[in-house]
Amino acid sequence: MRQFVAIAVNAFMELVRQPVFLLLLSASSCFEIFLAVVPYFGFGDDVKMVEDMTLAVTLLTGILTAVLSASSSVAQEIRTGTALTVLSKPVGRSTFILGKYAGLAAALTLMTYTNMIAALLASRMAYDAYGGTDVTSTIIFYSAAVLAYLVGGFSNYFLKRPFVADAVFAFVLLTTAAFWAVIQFTHLSKMFEGEAHADWRLIPAGVLILFALWILAGLALACSTRMDAIPTLAVCSGFFLLGLVADYLFKGPSDQGVWWAKMAYAIVPNWQQFWLADALEGKKFIPWSYVGQASLYMGTYLAAALSSALLLFEDRELH
Repeated sequence: MRQFVAIAVNAFMELVRQPVFLLLLSASSCFEIFLAVVPYFGFGDDVKMVEDMTLAVTLLTGILTAVLSASSSVAQEIRTGTALTVLSKPVGRSTFILGKYAGLAAALTLMTYTNMIAALLASRMAYDAYGGTDVTSTIIFYSAAVLAYLVGGFSNYFLKRPFVADAVFAFVLLTTAAFWAVIQFTHLSKMFEGEAHADWRLIPAGVLILFALWILAGLALACSTRMDAIPTLAVCSGFFLLGLVADYLFKGPSDQGVWWAKMAYAIVPNWQQFWLADALEGKKFIPWSYVGQASLYMGTYLAAALSSALLLFEDRELH
């Protein structure tokens, strides 16, 4: 257990020290706030448009992070010989793979949390044709983002600490503090709606997106045991695109008893189970009971993906 925890913590810290992780984390969060600043003239659906776009940014950023992080965590270590050095110690291959996945999942959770903080703030800031840009909230959030980079630079220059990791953690903490400050100490009124509030219905939608990213991370990890970053990205993109149309392609024949459709429907992850932005239309919400059911699907598919990763890595030659 101690070896597993050590590998997981080391994998997590390696990922948050990657410059691309900081770039994706900060760029996606700031872009989500920017989405709430632009006028859309969406015929009353402006707020819903902003919420849908912020959830889409969270999903797409997480997909890219999962693939790049899995490749960096496993494929690169196999190529450079670091994996062989670790496995030369009393560490089993299963412990190595599962520890790497735990670190990757933690990094994705941190990424999704930060993006959802920005999405909740964007839902409060979004306005229709009768409103205007929430300048105060915009300044507070972007100031927190800039301050996070300054904190990373200060710790790197004066304390000789790694810039990227400190900037990542500072960004997470300061943007969270900025969100709390906006919610607690600023007021925003919307015509016909009164006091503006964050749309807390986004939280279960964000949890479902995180489930999807955990599954994709398992698939990316399995691919990374045999492939480099670009082939892994291609395979994961194929799984993602095929999973989006799984209901259209396989559900009908599967219900009719066609064996190949049943097999394909079981193998291909159905991402529609996790993308429920349309369920937030009007005053509707996503029940937590559904999130619990989706977690069972996620756990089952993730177990299969990690089992495949273990099988692929078991006889992998390490140089």
